[in-house]
Amino acid sequence: MTYAQFSGRRVVVTGAASGIGRRIAERFSGFGADVTGLDKQADISGLPYRLLGVDLTAADQVKEVCDILKAERNGIDVLVNAAGVLRTGATEDLSVEDWQACINVNASGPFYLLSQWIPVFKAQRRGAIVNIASNAAHVPRMGMTAYCASKSAMASLSHCVGLELAPFGIRSNLVSPGSTDTPMLRDMAGGPQGYAALVSGLPGQFKSGIPLGKVARVDDIAETVLFLASDQAGHITLQDIVVDGGATLGA
Repeated sequence: MTYAQFSGRRVVVTGAASGIGRRIAERFSGFGADVTGLDKQADISGLPYRLLGVDLTAADQVKEVCDILKAERNGIDVLVNAAGVLRTGATEDLSVEDWQACINVNASGPFYLLSQWIPVFKAQRRGAIVNIASNAAHVPRMGMTAYCASKSAMASLSHCVGLELAPFGIRSNLVSPGSTDTPMLRDMAGGPQGYAALVSGLPGQFKSGIPLGKVARVDDIAETVLFLASDQAGHITLQDIVVDGGATLGA
């Protein structure tokens, strides 16, 4: 599917230095969008979009960069919250830093961004928000308490914001990936060779396998985001599309 409609549209993507966020930013840029990526890591060259360094867990830094963008662009068309971190371990073994890292990046960061841009969305009465959660927000995971809780918080945040913005014509949706070939998954699985176990399932962790027999590509997630941000999805809001090859078995 082509999205010529994105040409010239103002798009902000968090977590745009790597993984899913980077691919989303690249895809929007490829269709001519005016893309700004936000990430704590910003010393990357050769990207087809501007990448600004910001600690998304720091509300003052988020406000500062948003003020700059508001002055430059006089509006926004699409906001994608894709930044995320993963900390694993049994609940009693998680450090306070582990817990706070997941909550601050995966839930508080999106809140800080949304609080800055919601007045702009309301004033212009148009736009789309796509938040990247996880299928871990739908089912419990062994050793992933902080991550599951933070992504569940993100999902609820997205739905509440969607309700508030619906009267203004703004749509807010979620994409919830399952196992996706990113640096974060490779670290967790011990490299691509560990993907076979994810596909077949981990009964000892009460984790089902992936019926489609493969982990997702970043493009699988990016394409879903593009659709939800597009005019073709103009009557879709408050939805959560799970892109996990059937791993949640329809839950």
